[in-house]
Amino acid sequence: MEKQDKRTNIIAAAEKLFSEMGYEGTSTRQIAKEAGANMSMISYYFGSKEGVFLEIMNERIKGFNAQLVIINEDSISPHQKLMRVIEEYTTRILTNISFHKMMHRELSLAQRPEMYCKLKDAISANLIVIEKIINEGIAAGTFRSIDVRMLIATIMGTITSVATTPSKVTEGSLLDITIPKDREILTKRLIVHLKDLVTTYLTPQK
Repeated sequence: MEKQDKRTNIIAAAEKLFSEMGYEGTSTRQIAKEAGANMSMISYYFGSKEGVFLEIMNERIKGFNAQLVIINEDSISPHQKLMRVIEEYTTRILTNISFHKMMHRELSLAQRPEMYCKLKDAISANLIVIEKIINEGIAAGTFRSIDVRMLIATIMGTITSVATTPSKVTEGSLLDITIPKDREILTKRLIVHLKDLVTTYLTPQK
């Protein structure tokens, strides 16, 4: 149990440092110090700093993909499925903004081919599931015919915008996304907005 706790601590510490200082600006020594572990433990569990990074990416991406699969296989309408995707994706991103920043940094820089390819493949797999849900609704006549990929980009882009530059929606208010209770308010606000936006956009016009 103690070993598992150390491994978990290393992952949590590395994710925090990577998000604050970037991959290049973080050393294994800093990760070990932040985690209260020694460098040999990092080598034992992950092999290297890159190994820690890949493990973080894999864990987070697999978790969301598993959620999508469960939603897609549920016996509910396409509209209900899409609403749940919005809820799950928004909540997941806003409760773990540091990982989201890490992921987008890797996608924009593409300096580490293995990481870049893994991320691209995982994102593509998730897009396919969401696309399938929307196309199912279009085929059933529940949704009107639209540019599905553009809609997905709108949903994900809006969530990313709020997560990475929250001042766009908090300016002039006392809300601070780094404070848990404020982040919860912003998360609910964003979910309501996206659900209204998507429902209005997809509803067939008479």
